[in-house]
Amino acid sequence: MEETKDTRKVREGEEIDGRKIEKFLRQNFDEIPDEPLQVRQFGAGHSNLTYELKAGDWEAVLRRPPKGPVAPKAHDMEREYRVLKALHNKFPLAPEPYVFDEGKVLGKPFFIMERRHGFVVDTEFPDEMKDVPDLARKLSSTMVDRLVELHSIDYKATGLEQMVKPEGFMERQVHGWIKRFDQARTDDVVSGERLKKWLTHHVPDSNEASIIHYDYKLNNAMFNEKAEMTGLFDWEMTTVGDPLADLGAAMSYWIEKDDPGLIQTGLGKPPVTIQDGFYTRDEFIQRYAQRSGRDMEQIHVYVTFAYFKLAGIVQQIYYRYKKGQTNDPRFADMNVFVNNLIEHAEETAGL
Repeated sequence: MEETKDTRKVREGEEIDGRKIEKFLRQNFDEIPDEPLQVRQFGAGHSNLTYELKAGDWEAVLRRPPKGPVAPKAHDMEREYRVLKALHNKFPLAPEPYVFDEGKVLGKPFFIMERRHGFVVDTEFPDEMKDVPDLARKLSSTMVDRLVELHSIDYKATGLEQMVKPEGFMERQVHGWIKRFDQARTDDVVSGERLKKWLTHHVPDSNEASIIHYDYKLNNAMFNEKAEMTGLFDWEMTTVGDPLADLGAAMSYWIEKDDPGLIQTGLGKPPVTIQDGFYTRDEFIQRYAQRSGRDMEQIHVYVTFAYFKLAGIVQQIYYRYKKGQTNDPRFADMNVFVNNLIEHAEETAGL
């Protein structure tokens, strides 16, 4: 099968039954040509498993939970499918979802969605984008502006209203992620008690609610040769809540060149945002404030919580590795990253 830059051969232990998938596809899609189904895996990501499906010139994407037991309410494929159904027409950067299976075919739920094309910018620039003038600034401003655009959509006009409960969002988030962190904690990570106490005493009191992606980061987006966004992915955490929580989460992923080394390399090679020309977090926040008109007085609280939330997400992944539920070697030292995220969150809070 033709090699592509964003897919790879399926990792050992993460295979899916191609015959069952092909039968399912032909039952649900009349337009698939009579050619063998080819399955490849998208290489990025540490959580859900995503595969490219191709038969002739027909193509789509399959998304399913990771192998082994998962945390309660995590990796909810049906919910992500419904979110995309509700959002695609209002926010076209969200791929169109085609069909959902509750687990009858593979034993795990999955959905099939539209295949988008472009370039994912992660730890280096794709060759096709390197000649774009002011590339780093364009990517930075595009990331801000698309987030503001998402937050400007009336969620009540999308169908999401039936799926969410925006009242008391930050209160639930803080206490919920403390509980998740504690449930997944292993003996080689810090307890974070001082940080958890600070967070419970500084919950922002916000009544504003908007659609939030809640995993908004550069390598969850796709761009064309002009640095225009062509797709936004990984809508698993999407909900309706405080838009500044979304901004805070985005900033926890937006690494700067002056950040501690272990923050830069916690998920592998440092992202391109450490390079000259990219917005700093302060510049990102300032542009967001200008474009959205929102008050940034408490943004340090949102960013502090975002680092703690990220620590909880990483710890859940590490917990699965520690318990032998996955053998992906990328996860072996994630406890070190968790400890550094807690320390970085404490510094952000001024503790």
